[in-house]
Amino acid sequence: MAENMPDETDQHALEKAKAFFERAAKVAQTGNFDYAIEMYLDGLKSTPDALEQGHLPLCELAVQRRTKGGKKPTMVEKVKRLRGKTPVEQMLNAEYLFAKDPDHLPYAEAMLKAAVDAECKKTAGWIANLIFQTNNSLDKPSVQTYILLKDSYSKLNQFDKALAACQRASRLKPNDKALADEFKNLSAELTMARGQYESEGDFRKAIKNRESQEKLHAQSAVVKTDNYRVKAVDDARQKLAQSPDEPTNILKLADALSDLETDEGEKDAISLLENNYKRTSNFTFKQKAGQINTKRLRRKIRQANAAIRANPDNSQAKKALEQLTAYLNKTEIEHYRLCVENYPTDLAAKYEYAVRLVRNKRYNEAIPLFQEAQKDPRRKIQAQSQIGSCFFFKGWYNDAIDVFLQAIDTHQVKDDAIGKELRYNLARAYEESGDAEKALGIYRKIAQTDFAYRDVSQRVDKLRNSQNPQ
Repeated sequence: MAENMPDETDQHALEKAKAFFERAAKVAQTGNFDYAIEMYLDGLKSTPDALEQGHLPLCELAVQRRTKGGKKPTMVEKVKRLRGKTPVEQMLNAEYLFAKDPDHLPYAEAMLKAAVDAECKKTAGWIANLIFQTNNSLDKPSVQTYILLKDSYSKLNQFDKALAACQRASRLKPNDKALADEFKNLSAELTMARGQYESEGDFRKAIKNRESQEKLHAQSAVVKTDNYRVKAVDDARQKLAQSPDEPTNILKLADALSDLETDEGEKDAISLLENNYKRTSNFTFKQKAGQINTKRLRRKIRQANAAIRANPDNSQAKKALEQLTAYLNKTEIEHYRLCVENYPTDLAAKYEYAVRLVRNKRYNEAIPLFQEAQKDPRRKIQAQSQIGSCFFFKGWYNDAIDVFLQAIDTHQVKDDAIGKELRYNLARAYEESGDAEKALGIYRKIAQTDFAYRDVSQRVDKLRNSQNPQ
């Protein structure tokens, strides 16, 4: 397995895979989705658990392909791809079929089984979550799918989700003793897992320590590659000089300039992209320029925050932070508006645009975009949560309650971050609608598992005192 290889080999494999991923992204922009699928899978052969770089963009491509009428796999492709010599080969073969027919859940299930066997834990967890949400939303959910999820989550040591899947299966087969026994076993496993966290200290501290280690690892990786950034710019310039009209060369030089993380480098990158957009009307250049400009502004905001932390009385830094934040907000709104305008089937862009609209209290514009974005299984729950929040902010509390209940029913996991947020928001909607009893009941349940969550404890006290005035 890749995780047992030396770090140098892993890095080499990732660099090799990136060439395929970048090529796949460029090919997809031309509309040649089938070739792009092959490119992504060729890259994943080297790094089969490259979730963010490979599996996620491939899934997004599959959705775009479907909306543009892409054909489902042929019988020959099905026969060829429904097997494989190794778990990784089986996973990628199933992913090929799933990319060509993302509505056919059995392909995703075959991919999950193989990902678990291949110990591709990030990929397995992601595809399991996608299957869970999809199965929950069906009119007639599959018991066997829930059982597969239960077993898969257990092997991944995600016992809270395994328990939720088992609970779903038990609802559909209430008289199944084996499922009832499994529910008890999983409850015990989850209790033991939580006990380990408690025995080692505060759970929040453990998470914080893990995040710190990850941050240090990421920082060391940046330092390790810092010496190569200038060389990367020189190499990219040479390639562009050889083929000045090749879009890939333009984008690579822009990325290399942006990676310098200097004002001059970022301005040069944006100028390069804007000029080529004016020359060719290829929106890819405009989109990349927007991404780099956003990245530049966020970097400057981090610098301003650091200056304020070092000197809380630094009025100049405070003024700069205020101006930068306002400009970032304006820039992102326009960036995502253009993305939606130029890529009207891009559900990810619609979701991001809607999020920015909400920040600017433009709820009526955001709601239809979230309603479309929820068609993407990866964003279904988040989009539903946002829709409910929009209704809440508009004062449509009963509508917010309906949407939050739908999202909770689909998500099922109570104790993760999304589950708690949905239940908290539902309680807020009940409270504002005047149903204090239901609101109190939900707040109490949250407090029983996470007493420090937001202002839950204060709201419980407030509602109890209002019911029992002294």
